[in-house]
Amino acid sequence: VHRGLVVTDPTRVRHYLRFIGYYRFAGYFLPFQIPDHPDLIFKKNTTFDSVLAIYVFDRKLRLLVMDAVERIEVALRATISHTMCEKYGPHWYLKGELFKTNFNHNDLIRKIERETGYRNLKKQNDSCKKYFKTYKDPPLPPSWIMAEVLPIGTWSYIFRNLRLRKDRREISDQFGLHFNILSSWLHSFTYLRNLCAHHSRLWNRKFTVKPLIAKKFKNHLKDNTTFYAQAVVLNVFLVVIADGTRWQYRLLDLLISNQNLPIESMGFYKTWHKDPFWRITEEISKRTK
Repeated sequence: VHRGLVVTDPTRVRHYLRFIGYYRFAGYFLPFQIPDHPDLIFKKNTTFDSVLAIYVFDRKLRLLVMDAVERIEVALRATISHTMCEKYGPHWYLKGELFKTNFNHNDLIRKIERETGYRNLKKQNDSCKKYFKTYKDPPLPPSWIMAEVLPIGTWSYIFRNLRLRKDRREISDQFGLHFNILSSWLHSFTYLRNLCAHHSRLWNRKFTVKPLIAKKFKNHLKDNTTFYAQAVVLNVFLVVIADGTRWQYRLLDLLISNQNLPIESMGFYKTWHKDPFWRITEEISKRTK
């Protein structure tokens, strides 16, 4: 309060800070404070509720992102797994020759052993348990079972270390991307997923892990450090894997319901939703009034 924050109900404020934590909540103070002021003074008429509104918006944004992430993660690991299975068999990942020479294949196998519960019965899911009970050779499950337990970060690592360009190209072509772009986007996608999983702030973050700028999307990725760029990448994937996706409409609805939010700090511009890229062609006039 002594720094200029308007508080009408101190008991309510203490309640939120108790269950959110001051340090976490303080990250949302920054846009409301006078830049470079040594005492972190708030701008005039800044209320606790205005800060809380952004905190709540950010939570809803993470939930929206995670909904997209779930679908994309499943599609990415399934595509890599299926493509490699068709070419090299169900246990392709056991073949070290399929990976680059500087790739630590032994480390990958150890990770798969941990994730499948090869030596830990308590960690085995039903599919892994059935495989280990039924088969002894090969010692690890086929790719379609392994795919269900391996995190997306490891799939990103696997993809960029496939030795043959034709394998990477065959996978990336299914998403309409160059394999270098897909490799970069997988990396940034993993980072975004981890931010959401750890409940980190998204709305005005400058992303340090940035998606490589693809030529056909260069107008939307000019500033690839913003959340807008992350949303662009999500939308590109969703259009491919979820025909008729309505995710972009839900994003628009969330932003419209928070019209006091400075969306420019997220990389959005006022008429972003009218760009054909987003495929928002109906109900625009009703939603934006």
